[in-house]
Amino acid sequence: MSRGVCRAAAVALTGLAGTTVMVEAAVSRQLPGMAIIGLPDAALAEAKQRVRTAAAQAGLPLSERFVVVNLAPAALPKQGSGFDLAIALAALAASRQLPTAKLADTAHIGELGLDGGLRRPAGLLSTVIAARDLGFARVLVPSEAATEARLVPDIEVVEAASLGAAVSWHRNEAGDWSDTGDSPTHQGRGAPSAALGPPDASAAARTETVDMSEIIGQEEAVEAMVVAAAGRHHISLVGPPGSGKTLLATRLATILPDLSPHESLVASSIASLSGSSLHSLVRRPPFESPHHTASSAAIVGSGDARGIRPGAISRASYGVLFMDEAPEFGRVVLDDLREPLEAGTITISRAKLHAVLPAKLQLVLAANPCPCGNAGAPETAFACTCSPNTRMRYLGRLSGPLNDRIDLRLNVRRVSSVLLTSAAAENPVSSGVTSAQLRTRVERARERARVRLADTPWNFNGEVPGDWLRSTTMRLPTATTAAIDRALAHGGLTLRGYDRILRIAWSIADLAEVPRPGRSEVAQALTMRGVS
Repeated sequence: MSRGVCRAAAVALTGLAGTTVMVEAAVSRQLPGMAIIGLPDAALAEAKQRVRTAAAQAGLPLSERFVVVNLAPAALPKQGSGFDLAIALAALAASRQLPTAKLADTAHIGELGLDGGLRRPAGLLSTVIAARDLGFARVLVPSEAATEARLVPDIEVVEAASLGAAVSWHRNEAGDWSDTGDSPTHQGRGAPSAALGPPDASAAARTETVDMSEIIGQEEAVEAMVVAAAGRHHISLVGPPGSGKTLLATRLATILPDLSPHESLVASSIASLSGSSLHSLVRRPPFESPHHTASSAAIVGSGDARGIRPGAISRASYGVLFMDEAPEFGRVVLDDLREPLEAGTITISRAKLHAVLPAKLQLVLAANPCPCGNAGAPETAFACTCSPNTRMRYLGRLSGPLNDRIDLRLNVRRVSSVLLTSAAAENPVSSGVTSAQLRTRVERARERARVRLADTPWNFNGEVPGDWLRSTTMRLPTATTAAIDRALAHGGLTLRGYDRILRIAWSIADLAEVPRPGRSEVAQALTMRGVS
């Protein structure tokens, strides 16, 4: 005997955005079988074989009639095996194997094995966050992913090791169904908003093994990195091989403050969507360093019938994207960075998919001054063999519009042997200032900016638009901006470059703990911008 239409709730992801999917199941008078409709992809269409076999293995056979499963809304493409659990429970409810009381208000997430066991689907953390944002008070997840699901605050997490355990939980909730002996192992609510767990182990290991104190003889470069960290500014490093460009870039993340609760959830969600299984939230800023042979899809992200895959731009959100040997990247790849750097988001559009992913990152570009690397480096024993045209073409691979979006442009020189010997004599290990000390300066500067920007949509100096900085209340005195006014008037600066110098000057002022930038801060910003 069968019921009418039974519904179990699930969540479909498009990027990080979720949509409630009602899995509807009904039994009709046809030959035994199952059909899944509602734009499933190949993996989801195969769920009918997994569901029938898993249900039989759990001692919960489906109806011997034809079972039709509809994934509503039918016009939304659905991907992946994460719908298996909802499909199985809806089909079992239609076959009168369990009650329907909690099916529609619990988000069901899980892939079925042929033995009836539940497995973690890709993007589980992202799906749990989406379920909470859609208004679900409860999610049912595989036991192996329960720790990850509980990282999301303000939503109850029920774990089940198998399809039988999930059925037992629904029966016990209703109160009139006997226990099958295969019960859920634990249930509880996710962590409160203020307790986000320990830092992600891999990120912690990466940042603990390096320190800014290892950099010797590059005080100006280190200070520029501190300014970049304080205002979340983009920075480019140009210098010969061995000058410390990579050393500086890889240590930028060590002086950034821990992620805020919101940033931590977003960064963790992106990591989950990228395929990582998390046991703790990402608390330290991520660091991405793609190879220069990376494709445009690898950098900006891609999408097809199997779903959205975040690129390096999104994986570096609230952290650092380091592109070493920047001129060696493809021209299209470099120009793809322009819009995300301005907007803070990356839009991936395909014929049937449209997703917006975060791209709130700090970009660090590193480049040699020419193909041979020796241009402008008198300390080397080898003279530059590149012609002036070759040098111009090489750095010209970084387009003008992209360069204009880089706040700080730093020329890095090799450390001389005399300086190295002198530093080593005083301290053979480090140059003195540690990442922890610099991070404290950055945190204080960011707090000053946060107070100033409290009534605005922005949190960092690097995000503030120029028209606000040039407004009546924020405009600096003419005597203070005289140098950049002249550079703008004579074509040495674009208006975007002018505004970026103002942003840098405010970050320098915040680090110096002065209320407003003065002439010295503007002059320093002009130098860091690479304008003489």
